[in-house]
Amino acid sequence: MNDAANVQRTGPFVSLRDYLTALEARGRLIRIAEMDQDKYEATAFAYKLIEKNGYYDAPAFLIEKIRIDGKWVRGPVIANLYGGWDTEALAYGVEEIGDDQRAMFHATRDKLIALYRRHGDWPRLQPMTVDASAAPCKEIVLGGGDVDLLRYPFLQSNPGDAGRYINSACVFFEDAALGRNVGTHRCQVKGKAKIGVNTETGQHGFQFIMQARKRGAKAVPAALALGADPIVFALSASKVTGLGEDELDVAGGLMGAPVRLVKCETSDVMVPAEAEMIIEGEIPLDMEEEGPYGEIYGFMGLKKPRNFFMNVKAVTHRRDPWFVNCFAGVTKLVHTMPTNANDFVKMKRLIPSLADFFAPSEMVGVAFAAIDKKRPGEGMVAGQLIAATRFLSKVVIVVDGDIDILDTNKVFQAMGARWQPHPASLVIPQTSGMPLDPSAPKRGLTSKIVIDATRQLPEEGGPEIWPPISSLVLKEKCPEAFDLVDEKWADYTV
Repeated sequence: MNDAANVQRTGPFVSLRDYLTALEARGRLIRIAEMDQDKYEATAFAYKLIEKNGYYDAPAFLIEKIRIDGKWVRGPVIANLYGGWDTEALAYGVEEIGDDQRAMFHATRDKLIALYRRHGDWPRLQPMTVDASAAPCKEIVLGGGDVDLLRYPFLQSNPGDAGRYINSACVFFEDAALGRNVGTHRCQVKGKAKIGVNTETGQHGFQFIMQARKRGAKAVPAALALGADPIVFALSASKVTGLGEDELDVAGGLMGAPVRLVKCETSDVMVPAEAEMIIEGEIPLDMEEEGPYGEIYGFMGLKKPRNFFMNVKAVTHRRDPWFVNCFAGVTKLVHTMPTNANDFVKMKRLIPSLADFFAPSEMVGVAFAAIDKKRPGEGMVAGQLIAATRFLSKVVIVVDGDIDILDTNKVFQAMGARWQPHPASLVIPQTSGMPLDPSAPKRGLTSKIVIDATRQLPEEGGPEIWPPISSLVLKEKCPEAFDLVDEKWADYTV
């Protein structure tokens, strides 16, 4: 990696490599010489890393060499590189990066919200085109019989998976009517020159393919960009743009510079020049079996009888490319701050009393909201609006504004002390939901529950008196106690 004196202190970063260099300079990267993935060593390590360090404090790790199907394959393979809120602050150019994860969450989100409000929407800069000679992703060009995806370190993360997967790529589609779409979809490695492409029904990628089918196309050109910079990857995996809006325009706006694109070798699809690898091909409008696969819920997803696939026509990459593996359901998969900021801004328009909103990545399907409640019914109304707006959230917990919703313990403490299941709960019997939810009896449909854990006013059936939070009483009546402990902390821990 770069000499420490030349490390860029904070982002945005134009490449994955620059970002990893900055992570390592902050002590947020572990280097491991080798791991045996035939024994699922990397997966077990990912679980233990989170268990021992916590979801937001666990560092990234980089494996130099990894055993796959009996062969030692050169990496590096990198994982958990998007883990903490400090890594998001780093990627989005927060000036002062610290170790307080809550402070880093708010500093990064505040920066993105300020950008959004200044422009009245996400700032946008259209991408720019560069020549292939100036594109690192074109250093090696392979086509025809030279294409062999099995030689690269794509992992089978769980013995229950259908096989090895490319699970951290940006999948690019272009359409004359719809424009460009960049999405993140799991892609099973099915052979030397064949991969699955899991565009779930309703996703923009699926709609692009269906648009091509309506026009009578026999196949859809597409490309996978592996190892894109953290902001392009975050926009690929987010839902902050609508159908027909270009994720790369927003990525450029957040980076403060246009994303550099280069044309594919075998189609007119444009891809990020700074990516580690590009996989080009065509998606026939046929379908075949795919999966099972360990999903973001932390449970094994079912085998899908019908899924799209790609016939790979070319692979281009940097010399000695780097590979990112997302251990779905274990580590944090991607930077989520664009989604967090987008959710807060849009929900604040719907819910003026909203003080904070957070949907934890490690608790897929759950959302927390804090409101400054003044009138009866505000908590339940806020919860219903969130449930209706956010299809992924099937459990919505609303608390008062004095609760830190980044601290799950505080949220559940508020539920224990302020919530009565009756009448402060509402079950929504059926609505649209996440297609990957393993509990859904019918794919894409779910029930939801709103839990109003705000202090219920007497008009709502609540008590006349609500006791204050103990820690707030301590801070109010003896604030110097915390200052004293902070000053002496090093002495306590010697």
